[in-house]
Amino acid sequence: MIQSPKGLRLAIGIYGRRNVGKSSLLNVMTRQAVSIVSDTPGTTTDPVEKSMELLPIGPVCWIDTAGLDDIGALGNQRIEKSKTAMQRTDVALLVSDGTWREEDVQILNELQAFKIPVILVANKTENYTFEDSEVAHFATPQNLPIVPFSAHAKIGVQPLIDQIFKVAPETFWSQRAIVSDLIPSGALAMLVIPIDKEAPRGRLILPQVQTIRDLLDADRHIYIVTENQISQALANLKTPPALVVCDSQVFHSIKDTIPSKIPLTSFSVLFARLKGDLNTFISGARAIADLKPGDAVLIAEACTHHPVGEDIGRVKIPRALNRVVGGELCFTHVQGHDLPSNIADYKLIVHCGACTFNPKEVMTRIQFAENQHVPITNYGLVLAYCSGIFDRAILPLLSR
Repeated sequence: MIQSPKGLRLAIGIYGRRNVGKSSLLNVMTRQAVSIVSDTPGTTTDPVEKSMELLPIGPVCWIDTAGLDDIGALGNQRIEKSKTAMQRTDVALLVSDGTWREEDVQILNELQAFKIPVILVANKTENYTFEDSEVAHFATPQNLPIVPFSAHAKIGVQPLIDQIFKVAPETFWSQRAIVSDLIPSGALAMLVIPIDKEAPRGRLILPQVQTIRDLLDADRHIYIVTENQISQALANLKTPPALVVCDSQVFHSIKDTIPSKIPLTSFSVLFARLKGDLNTFISGARAIADLKPGDAVLIAEACTHHPVGEDIGRVKIPRALNRVVGGELCFTHVQGHDLPSNIADYKLIVHCGACTFNPKEVMTRIQFAENQHVPITNYGLVLAYCSGIFDRAILPLLSR
């Protein structure tokens, strides 16, 4: 890994009507021709993402979206893609050309419904007097932050950065520990890392890398082993590890190898706390007890990959749930940022660890599930439940 993962970046979404200069703003802010700029309405189709280091903020990901006043069947699809991008937006820039329309009010209301801090950007100020503009007159009584900007003249770049810095959510600045806060200073964490077939050659999967970095940053000791090295590794230690963290897929095979007095959890369980709401995910896992054969279960993965062999989402979790339920459940799988609109039809949503998502998107999905009264949990908690060590796997996090 040579750069910060997208899930750790501040997601800055650019929204507005067509032809107000959203793509031009992105190109100016990134100093690159990231998005195509044209006078033709509807040039931007799918959201365009660009990662960069934006000092003094740090790692960010820009999201340039299609105009939310698009028209026609194709335009409606573009609008839906733009609205989906709101689910992962930490800070929203609502761009105007100085005018202010009913469509702008609608966009603002949607962004605020997602509880996203919004900055109004009065673009194209080379064409009008900012103080006399419709957007400035709207922003002032509403007490909304507004920045005069000209992508054409490259004016307003630093004031916009300063305003983003000011409104960025506190959760971005105070990143929660993954595991280091569960381990006393000077103590040791044992990480059980199977060689995953779906991990790129020569690399570890992202949750493992981020957990190692978290422990190193906190000056904790780390002992890394594979699942068939555990017994010898424990025998080599004078003092037992303060915590053993394993891949959730090996819960069933190592639970008896790790003495019960040694706390045990998994990377995915840790990410339930890091990216989402642990208590909600715990409640969702307990809802497995209410499942019956034939019930519909949605399995949602953040990243897109081609399944290999015993894929955790398509093979291992369905097999484990079917065994516990005592019959065949009906599974639907989705990948990426899109969720089906009919989530109320499902009896349970099982999410991956979401290592590539930011917390905003995970919490938005949790809110969707709660609004539809559908239990939601994640991979690690499901596998802990199905392996019969649910209480043991969550105890290290609850006792904190």
